Amino acid sequence: MSFLEKIGFIETAEQERERLAQAPEGSINHHLSTLPVNISEWPQDLLIQLPWKPPRTDQKRTVVVVPLQFHGDVRPEDIEEEPLPRKLHSGSWDCIVVSSDHPSYPAGGHRIVVSDAEIARGTKADLTKVLAQS
Repeated sequence: MSFLEKIGFIETAEQERERLAQAPEGSINHHLSTLPVNISEWPQDLLIQLPWKPPRTDQKRTVVVVPLQFHGDVRPEDIEEEPLPRKLHSGSWDCIVVSSDHPSYPAGGHRIVVSDAEIARGTKADLTKVLAQS
Protein backbone atom coordinates (compact mmCIF):
# COMPACT_ATOMS: atom_id res chain seq x y z
CA MET A 1 0.00 0.00 0.00
CA SER A 2 1.43 3.35 -1.00
CA PHE A 3 1.75 6.33 1.32
CA LEU A 4 -0.99 8.17 -0.61
CA GLU A 5 -3.36 5.23 -0.11
CA LYS A 6 -2.53 5.04 3.60
CA ILE A 7 -3.43 8.69 4.17
CA GLY A 8 -6.64 8.39 2.13
CA PHE A 9 -5.57 10.62 -0.76
CA ILE A 10 -5.92 7.85 -3.39
CA GLU A 11 -8.39 5.00 -3.19
CA THR A 12 -7.03 1.57 -2.34
CA ALA A 13 -7.28 -1.36 -4.75
CA GLU A 14 -10.23 -2.67 -2.72
CA GLN A 15 -12.01 0.70 -2.86
CA GLU A 16 -11.48 0.80 -6.63
CA ARG A 17 -12.91 -2.74 -6.99
CA GLU A 18 -15.96 -1.71 -4.96
CA ARG A 19 -16.46 1.42 -7.10
CA LEU A 20 -16.15 -0.52 -10.37
CA ALA A 21 -18.49 -3.23 -9.07
CA GLN A 22 -21.23 -0.60 -8.63
CA ALA A 23 -21.45 -0.28 -12.42
CA PRO A 24 -24.34 -2.19 -14.00
CA GLU A 25 -23.80 -5.95 -14.29
CA GLY A 26 -22.61 -6.79 -17.80
CA SER A 27 -20.74 -3.49 -18.19
CA ILE A 28 -17.00 -3.30 -18.80
CA ASN A 29 -16.37 -1.62 -15.43
CA HIS A 30 -18.33 -4.28 -13.58
CA HIS A 31 -16.28 -6.97 -15.35
CA LEU A 32 -13.03 -5.12 -14.52
CA SER A 33 -13.98 -5.18 -10.83
CA THR A 34 -13.52 -8.98 -10.92
CA LEU A 35 -9.97 -8.81 -12.31
CA PRO A 36 -6.70 -8.15 -10.45
CA VAL A 37 -4.46 -5.18 -11.19
CA ASN A 38 -1.46 -6.59 -13.08
CA ILE A 39 0.29 -3.41 -14.20
CA SER A 40 1.15 -0.91 -11.49
CA GLU A 41 3.83 1.01 -13.35
CA TRP A 42 3.29 3.84 -15.82
CA PRO A 43 2.16 1.91 -18.94
CA GLN A 44 3.15 4.37 -21.66
CA ASP A 45 4.95 2.60 -24.53
CA LEU A 46 4.51 -0.89 -23.03
CA LEU A 47 2.96 -3.74 -25.02
CA ILE A 48 -0.24 -4.64 -23.16
CA GLN A 49 -2.67 -7.44 -23.88
CA LEU A 50 -6.13 -6.29 -22.87
CA PRO A 51 -8.35 -8.55 -20.72
CA TRP A 52 -10.91 -9.38 -23.42
CA LYS A 53 -12.41 -12.71 -22.45
CA PRO A 54 -15.85 -13.95 -21.43
CA PRO A 55 -18.04 -12.66 -19.88
CA ARG A 56 -16.87 -9.32 -21.30
CA THR A 57 -16.95 -10.68 -24.86
CA ASP A 58 -18.65 -13.64 -26.49
CA GLN A 59 -15.28 -15.33 -26.98
CA LYS A 60 -11.69 -14.75 -25.90
CA ARG A 61 -10.01 -12.11 -28.02
CA THR A 62 -6.35 -11.19 -28.24
CA VAL A 63 -5.93 -7.44 -28.52
CA VAL A 64 -2.47 -6.01 -27.85
CA VAL A 65 -2.03 -2.26 -27.63
CA VAL A 66 0.67 0.29 -26.94
CA PRO A 67 -0.59 3.16 -24.73
CA LEU A 68 0.69 6.39 -26.23
CA GLN A 69 -0.96 9.33 -24.50
CA PHE A 70 -2.80 9.65 -21.19
CA HIS A 71 -5.86 11.86 -20.68
CA GLY A 72 -7.02 12.45 -17.11
CA ASP A 73 -10.72 12.42 -16.29
CA VAL A 74 -12.34 15.81 -16.72
CA ARG A 75 -13.77 17.19 -13.51
CA PRO A 76 -17.37 18.48 -13.78
CA GLU A 77 -17.57 22.28 -13.95
CA ASP A 78 -19.63 22.57 -10.76
CA ILE A 79 -16.98 20.76 -8.68
CA GLU A 80 -13.92 22.79 -7.70
CA GLU A 81 -11.84 19.95 -6.35
CA GLU A 82 -12.09 16.18 -6.77
CA PRO A 83 -13.34 14.51 -3.59
CA LEU A 84 -11.02 12.27 -1.60
CA PRO A 85 -10.00 9.59 -2.02
CA ARG A 86 -9.10 10.26 -5.64
CA LYS A 87 -9.58 7.45 -8.14
CA LEU A 88 -6.70 4.99 -8.31
CA HIS A 89 -6.97 4.61 -12.09
CA SER A 90 -8.59 7.72 -13.51
CA GLY A 91 -8.52 8.68 -17.14
CA SER A 92 -7.92 6.93 -20.40
CA TRP A 93 -5.17 6.17 -22.88
CA ASP A 94 -4.93 6.73 -26.61
CA CYS A 95 -3.55 3.39 -27.79
CA ILE A 96 -2.38 1.92 -31.06
CA VAL A 97 -3.40 -1.67 -31.80
CA VAL A 98 -0.32 -3.74 -32.67
CA SER A 99 -1.88 -7.21 -32.72
CA SER A 100 -5.50 -8.28 -32.77
CA ASP A 101 -7.85 -11.09 -33.73
CA HIS A 102 -10.90 -8.87 -33.12
CA PRO A 103 -12.63 -7.89 -36.39
CA SER A 104 -13.50 -4.39 -35.15
CA TYR A 105 -9.98 -3.54 -33.96
CA PRO A 106 -7.46 -4.39 -36.67
CA ALA A 107 -3.74 -4.12 -36.08
CA GLY A 108 -1.49 -1.92 -38.13
CA GLY A 109 -2.24 1.61 -37.05
CA HIS A 110 -5.80 1.37 -35.73
CA ARG A 111 -6.17 3.59 -32.66
CA ILE A 112 -8.51 3.06 -29.74
CA VAL A 113 -9.15 4.73 -26.39
CA VAL A 114 -8.83 2.42 -23.37
CA SER A 115 -9.61 3.26 -19.76
CA ASP A 116 -6.71 3.40 -17.32
CA ALA A 117 -8.50 0.78 -15.18
CA GLU A 118 -8.57 -1.63 -18.13
CA ILE A 119 -4.92 -1.01 -18.99
CA ALA A 120 -4.00 -1.77 -15.36
CA ARG A 121 -5.81 -5.11 -15.59
CA GLY A 122 -4.12 -6.12 -18.81
CA THR A 123 -0.90 -8.07 -18.96
CA LYS A 124 2.47 -7.17 -20.37
CA ALA A 125 2.70 -8.85 -23.74
CA ASP A 126 5.63 -10.60 -25.33
CA LEU A 127 5.15 -9.75 -29.01
CA THR A 128 7.01 -12.85 -30.19
CA LYS A 129 4.46 -15.05 -28.36
CA VAL A 130 1.50 -12.98 -29.59
CA LEU A 131 2.66 -13.17 -33.21
CA ALA A 132 3.26 -16.93 -32.89
CA GLN A 133 -0.42 -17.36 -31.89
CA SER A 134 -1.63 -15.45 -34.97
